[in-house]
Amino acid sequence: MAKDLDELLDEVESKFCRPDPPRLGIVQRPRGCGGGILSNDRNRAEAKENLRSETFEKEDDLDSLINEIFEEPNFDKKPFKLKSKSSGNTSVKASIQGLGKSCSPVYLGGSTAPCGIGTSTSQRACDHLRCTACDFWVVSYDDYMWDKSCDYLFFRNNMPEFHKLRTKLVKKKGTRAYACQCSWRTIEDLTDLQTDHQLRWVCGKH
Repeated sequence: MAKDLDELLDEVESKFCRPDPPRLGIVQRPRGCGGGILSNDRNRAEAKENLRSETFEKEDDLDSLINEIFEEPNFDKKPFKLKSKSSGNTSVKASIQGLGKSCSPVYLGGSTAPCGIGTSTSQRACDHLRCTACDFWVVSYDDYMWDKSCDYLFFRNNMPEFHKLRTKLVKKKGTRAYACQCSWRTIEDLTDLQTDHQLRWVCGKH
C-alpha cells in the first residue's frame, strides 16, 4: 500500500512539479513549488499596460493642475476707472484760446510802445507779425532805424540773420525797425497797420 502511494506521488511530481525543458522565446520564473513560465509576449503586454497606466496618471495630474489654475480666484477684479479728462481739457482749451488771439486792429509802434495783443481799447504793438507775400516772420529791433541805402536784395539775401542785418541798422532812440524778406519800415509813433496799404503784414496770432 505504501509502495503504491509512493509511486503515485512520484508520478504526480513528475507531471506537475518538474519544469519542462526551456523552449525558444520562453522565460522561466519561479512560482509555487516548482516555478512557472512567462513568455516574452506576456512581459511585453504587461510593460505596455504599465506604461499606459502611468500615462493616464500623468494626464490626470496635468488636467487637475490646469483646473486648479483656472479655478484660482482673480484678485483685484475691480474695473479700472478712467480719470475724467474734463479738467485737463479745460486747461488745454484755455491755453489754445490764449494762443489763438489776434490783434484787432494791428498796430506798429516805436520802442516806447508796449508789445502784445492790440485792441481798440488796448493799443499795443503787435510782436507776432507775419508777411503773406514772402511768408516770413517780421523781425523788429528797438531803438534802431533802417539806413536809407536799404533795398529789396539786401533783405532778400540777409534775412533773418541779425549779424548781417545790423550793417544797415542805425541807432536811434525811440524808434523800432521792422523787416521781413520783402519789406521794411522804421516806426516811431503808434501806427495802425491798415494805413500802410503797401505792407502785406498780418497778425500771426498770440
